[in-house]
Amino acid sequence: MIPASKLQRRPGDDLLLRYTQGERLTHWAVAVAYVLLFLSGLALFHPFFFWTSSLFGSAAFMRILHPLLGLAFAALFYAYALRLLRDNRLVRADRAWLAGMGAYLNGKGEVRVEGKYNAGQKLMYWSMLGIIAVLLATGLCMWRPFLAPHVPVDVRRLAGVVHAAMAFVMFVGIGVHVYAAYWTKGSMRAMTRGTVNRAWARRHHPGWYEQMTGRKEQT
Repeated sequence: MIPASKLQRRPGDDLLLRYTQGERLTHWAVAVAYVLLFLSGLALFHPFFFWTSSLFGSAAFMRILHPLLGLAFAALFYAYALRLLRDNRLVRADRAWLAGMGAYLNGKGEVRVEGKYNAGQKLMYWSMLGIIAVLLATGLCMWRPFLAPHVPVDVRRLAGVVHAAMAFVMFVGIGVHVYAAYWTKGSMRAMTRGTVNRAWARRHHPGWYEQMTGRKEQT
C-alpha cells in the first residue's frame, strides 16, 4: 500500500522559485542588449573587427544604434539591479566564503552561503554597478553628433580610453559569470524556468533554502 504522503506529493513540490518571470525576462533582455553592444563596440574599437558592422545591416546604422543600445542596456540593468540590492548586501559571513573560494573552485568543498547569493556573485554585482556607470558616462561624452561637440577634445580622448578599458573588464566579468552559471549545474535552469530543486538550494545556498522553507539544515 502506498503511503498517503507519497500520494499527495506533486512533481512541483520539490521546486523552489528563485527568479520571477519579470526578473528572468529583464535578465535576458540585458543579456541580448549586451551582446549587441559588444559586437557593435568591437567594430568601433578597431578596423580589424569592422566586419561585425555587417551584422547590423550597415556601418552607419550600427553607429546610430550603439549609443541607443547603451542607454537601453543601462536602463534595463539598473532597473533589474535595484531589485536585487537587498540580497547583495555584503555580510560578515561573506568573508568566510571568499577565504574558501580557492577550495570551492577546485571542487574540494563549498563554504556555507547564508543568503540568496554567494560573495563572488555579490562582488560581481557591485563591480557591474560601477563599471556600467563609467561606460555610460564615457559613452555619453563620445556620442556624436549630440553630446560630443560640447565636450573638450582631451576629455573625449580620455573617455575613449577609459570606455575601452571598462568594456574589456566587463567582458572578462561576463565571461566568468557565464562560466560559473554553466559550471554550477542547475543555475541555467533557474534563469530559464525560474525554479531550482531543493537539493540544489540546500547544497549551494543553504541559508536561502532555510529562509524559503523554514527548515534549519543540520550541520
